[in-house]
Amino acid sequence: MTEAMRIARKSTPYWWEEAPVRPLPEQALQKQVDVVILGAGYAGLSAGLTLARAGRSVAVFDAMNPGEGASSRNGGITSGSIRPGFAKLTRRFGEKTALAIEAEGKRAREFLYDFLKTEEIDCDFRLTGAFRGALGFDQYDVMARAAETLAKRLQIDTYAVPHGEQRDYIGTEFYRGGVARMDIGGLHPAKFHAGLLRVTRAAGVAVHSHTPVTAITRDGAGFEVTTSAGKIAARQVLVCTNGYTDGAAPFLRRRLVPVRSRIIVTDPLPADLMDRLMPKRMMMSENRQLGFYYRPTPDGSAILLGGRDSSFAGDPVEPMLRLRAGLTELFPELRDVGYTHSWFGNVAMNRDMLPRMFEKDGVLYASGFCGSGVVWAPWLGRRAAQRLLGERIEEPSAFDMRPPAAVPFFNGRPWFMPAIIKGFALQDRLALSRAIR
Repeated sequence: MTEAMRIARKSTPYWWEEAPVRPLPEQALQKQVDVVILGAGYAGLSAGLTLARAGRSVAVFDAMNPGEGASSRNGGITSGSIRPGFAKLTRRFGEKTALAIEAEGKRAREFLYDFLKTEEIDCDFRLTGAFRGALGFDQYDVMARAAETLAKRLQIDTYAVPHGEQRDYIGTEFYRGGVARMDIGGLHPAKFHAGLLRVTRAAGVAVHSHTPVTAITRDGAGFEVTTSAGKIAARQVLVCTNGYTDGAAPFLRRRLVPVRSRIIVTDPLPADLMDRLMPKRMMMSENRQLGFYYRPTPDGSAILLGGRDSSFAGDPVEPMLRLRAGLTELFPELRDVGYTHSWFGNVAMNRDMLPRMFEKDGVLYASGFCGSGVVWAPWLGRRAAQRLLGERIEEPSAFDMRPPAAVPFFNGRPWFMPAIIKGFALQDRLALSRAIR
């Protein structure tokens, strides 16, 4: 029994109760394909599906069960958020680029929603809208101005929620208002992955579970890819490993830091209590460095809350205690509630906190989703496939850019994360103390 199980009854993802991840039947390794893809999560499968439907032969390899990483462990919020935020993006790149990034997020969400409908993927998707809380009235003013800009310039359905109207959205007095976005919803991430896997395999993509890639080598105009099951030749290679990148992609591994994100789920709550705490059953987040994200479970009976985990080995109890404390700070009524599940998974951060696709030595990469992979992974997987196909895109991706900068003194093991998390926690405490409340 792990330490975390002393508080929550299970240390496996809540989502696996209805959609458990499983190994695929073994299949013979092809000698040659058009494209080899590393990673059978949202990005790799989305790319494989796009390529197969364009007539390409594709083999996808995963070191674990397909979807066993972040694709079946995340919170299921279709935020497509960019970590720096619109105000910071504007300061860094200018308003034109910031708007282009936000506009692509809008297209990415619309693509996802249309994909779920067209492919008939039943994953409990609801376009509920999302509320993001402000720590102080000063922060609220900045968020409100950004929402006004996005509404006017990009026709995104977003608006400010003043403190006096906050209780209509969330049953807490912790925030000082916030912003609502009505183009964000929630889904069951493991069911989404299962549906995506189904349609991808039906399109003819060979998906290999528990078959890690160990090396990618140039071979004339193509590549030789070495796997645990043997070698396979490919004209092109796409890497979509994100927070589970290993030594098969050393260039990427030096640039993506795997950061644990942990989620807890409460016991079922009385319906009248859920009505008070989450009256609109929206997706929730907040404007902190180590902000929590939270939501009702798809059946509306319990609350799921997640946040960054400072650990990088084992399954310690301290990160769960932090989440429990955060939940009771928001909702004191839940101080004595029990928990059914507590689990963690890796998200991938890079130095500028922007998702992207890029090419290096002929290998294409789609990665670095920075905690918003429900939207960005399928989108950038598809865009990467279009690039491999040589398709002309009317609107080039704002995320087709140079590789992220390497992280000094890092080669896969995030030994520095506990110190960074403590630093962010200190920044949050100072920001809260200085906030105009």
